[in-house]
Amino acid sequence: MLICCGEALIDMIPAPTVEGPNGFVPHDGGAIFNTAIALGRLGRPCSMVSGISNDLFGAQLVKGLTASGVETDLLMRSDQPTTLAFVTLVEGKASYLFYDEASAGRMIAPKDLPDLPAEAEALYFGGISLASEPGADTYAALCAREAGSRVVMIDPNIRPSFIQDEDRYRARLEKMMALADIVKISDEDLSWLRPDATSMDEAAFGLCRAGAGVVILTRGSEGASAYYDMTRSLHVAARKAEVADTVGAGDTFNAGVLCSLSENGLLTKEALREISSEDLCEALDFGARVAAVTVSRAGANPPWRHELTE
Repeated sequence: MLICCGEALIDMIPAPTVEGPNGFVPHDGGAIFNTAIALGRLGRPCSMVSGISNDLFGAQLVKGLTASGVETDLLMRSDQPTTLAFVTLVEGKASYLFYDEASAGRMIAPKDLPDLPAEAEALYFGGISLASEPGADTYAALCAREAGSRVVMIDPNIRPSFIQDEDRYRARLEKMMALADIVKISDEDLSWLRPDATSMDEAAFGLCRAGAGVVILTRGSEGASAYYDMTRSLHVAARKAEVADTVGAGDTFNAGVLCSLSENGLLTKEALREISSEDLCEALDFGARVAAVTVSRAGANPPWRHELTE
């Protein structure tokens, strides 16, 4: 089983109203939620650790998880409100304005964390849940608690405008990535994280030296690279697609990588330390294949397994 740990929220997507001007329609969202949904639709056993409200939006999120085959018994329920993200789309690229004060997702504490099932092979962290305190420290505590015995994957998915205390955020992220077996990071995020690096390659290998087992660097339409074994790297091209928008593309890519590694029996610490270039290429290519479907349609709408074609 794969466990996705982090935010589930409502994306308020602009849409024309009957009167003419745009309104906003509530859609399920959140980077970690999107990855959980994608894993469920790909047919992998998946559950989610997240703070979820008892309000109408929380009920919508739970319904969405269930509909895609994601188990919900690890959710932490409360009467705090659901996080809302108002989305602006410019030429298919999304920007976000978050309303997250005292939300159900943000206000979780270490005492609220559930015990994980024995069959949980990997934990996936990332997104704004690693920036929103006090919940961010709760996820860091879960990562530290479980990293010794289970595979950990992290995608920081950095939103600089969302970070309130940059020094604390950087310190938390560095500690978590040092515990991670897989760090997936975009070129934009890596530039923010390592502004003094002379190249993307140098920055990525720096994350390896800091403790990450495998670093996956995504470059949008230019594809993805993997850095591993301290000195080795490889590159996989992106799949061609007619792009509707990029919402959820990276989240779906992550699900594809995890799905491929899990199906091939590679989600163990030992297997990842000895992973071959062929197996890494297969995982990155499957991630690209799944993401290509997502970008071809509006919003974070990952494909079901039967929708995938070569």
